[in-house]
Amino acid sequence: MIVCIAEKQSQAQNIAQVLGATEPKQGYYEGNGYQVTWAMGHFCELKYPEDYSPAWKHWSLGQLPMVPERFGIRLIDSASKQRQFGVIKQLIDRADSIINCGDAGQEGELIQRWIMQKAGAKCPVQRLWVSSLTEEAIAEGFKHLLPQEEKQSLYEAGLCRAIGDWLLGMNATRLYTLKYGGYRRQGQQPLSIGRVQTPTLALIVNRQQEIENFKPEDYWVLATTTKKKKPPRRATKRVRCAEASRRRRKDAPHWPKLRERRSP
Repeated sequence: MIVCIAEKQSQAQNIAQVLGATEPKQGYYEGNGYQVTWAMGHFCELKYPEDYSPAWKHWSLGQLPMVPERFGIRLIDSASKQRQFGVIKQLIDRADSIINCGDAGQEGELIQRWIMQKAGAKCPVQRLWVSSLTEEAIAEGFKHLLPQEEKQSLYEAGLCRAIGDWLLGMNATRLYTLKYGGYRRQGQQPLSIGRVQTPTLALIVNRQQEIENFKPEDYWVLATTTKKKKPPRRATKRVRCAEASRRRRKDAPHWPKLRERRSP
């Protein structure tokens, strides 16, 4: 049996329709030699500091910086995610091969690799690489499946990003909390520091301070006054056809009178 792992249930439904796996099961679809299951975003995360060393459970400046010799992953503490992970693991244990149908990107690759690592996958793995979930795109993608090794560098980039976030977040959060947050006071919340959240929060705080400290100031506006001149009159010349001119004169009711006046 070939097991396909998508990142979301909606994606799994689209893939299952194309593959002919139309029989719904508990946590997956089955049919035509395929079992199509799905994740729910991140199932795994890097372990907490206390998972590496009991000494790191206690917050102390003397324990910083915390740098594990080797990083490990753990299941996220969520009943629904752990239940769905159990379904995926059972399918992987019986699979002949696996098709990674995660999102085509760094984060999608990391999510799927961690799931397969945590489930202990040992069978061959191929990669579905599509940016659209139309029937045509999915069918074309399954005709040109990639070997998992071709996206190894993408996974390693995502892993480095996750480790960097861990090192910054775990160490800086403890440092700032112990030095400035009054952590020992009862009910005091930690000062959370993160690669994305801290700069974003700084932008919001700085803008709010600018609003609160705003002071009205005089300013000058440049204005100009212009004198409008009348445009010069343009001489117009009408050229008349001699025949048309004679016809109008002939048809005019006052033509005889005008002719008498103009006669010498």
